Amino acid sequence: MLLPLGYSPGGAPVVVALASLADLRERSVSVAALVPTALFLLLASISSLPVPIGAWALGSYLQTRRRYTRALEDRAATLEREREQLDQIAAQRERTSIARELHDIVAHSVTVTLIGVRGARDILPTEPRVAAETLERVEVNAEQSLAELRRILGLLRTPDNGAQWRPQPSLGRLDELVSEYRTTGMPVRLEITGTARPLAGGLELSAYRIVEEALTNVLKHTDPTRVAVTLHYGRTHLRVTVEDDGGGGGGGAEGGGHGILGMRERAAVTGGSLDARRTADGFVVTARLPVAEIGEVEDEA
Repeated sequence: MLLPLGYSPGGAPVVVALASLADLRERSVSVAALVPTALFLLLASISSLPVPIGAWALGSYLQTRRRYTRALEDRAATLEREREQLDQIAAQRERTSIARELHDIVAHSVTVTLIGVRGARDILPTEPRVAAETLERVEVNAEQSLAELRRILGLLRTPDNGAQWRPQPSLGRLDELVSEYRTTGMPVRLEITGTARPLAGGLELSAYRIVEEALTNVLKHTDPTRVAVTLHYGRTHLRVTVEDDGGGGGGGAEGGGHGILGMRERAAVTGGSLDARRTADGFVVTARLPVAEIGEVEDEA
């Protein structure tokens, strides 16, 4: 439009417009504009063919690059959503497993309570002191059962599919667990500090499973020269620590593994917390699980 008016702006505006068109519009549209534009610039002796073609190629590259970047961002967002969904599924499965185990413990406790009450009733006329002692034990057992029931109410539980009651592992069997891992060649040792005492069945089960999962992660992901399992019975908390010097593998706690997620679920269901982190030469898992307060003062640090 400027040429009939006597102006000769050169090919720069046309070249810029061609590059912008290739960047912002579909390839078919920009190609359709490239051919007549290049011929016009050539016939009008404004520029040679490589100039408009180069401008179109630059715009087309920018469009391709932008679409590629957007595709990568969409893919990353999709993977993040899928990872969150997998974490939710893993957490739900872990809650279901915990609920079933706690259900078994409560069912066992209720059975023991019923037997104790019947026994106390039978001997009450002749042995009132023994009956009183029996009822006291039943009271403690019932309180623990109520605590487990409260935890179960906070979990999502699916039908049991006919699963039968079976004794669940407790901290009393932790020596056996450590010995099993030691037979695989793992240099693991167990240390118990504080005043050991019986705890609620669900809490002992959670602590046992946390140690089991942590040792499994060490076995799968590291090659340590030292693994230490420590139980500290404090005044208000049971502290469970599993530490290794296997180079910081740790079973993918920071990389999205479900083992750490399961341990956190088990700690949370008791009202406790779990910390899993890399150290200078390995990995450490520490769980703090609340227990009934006793009349002694110990250092919780």
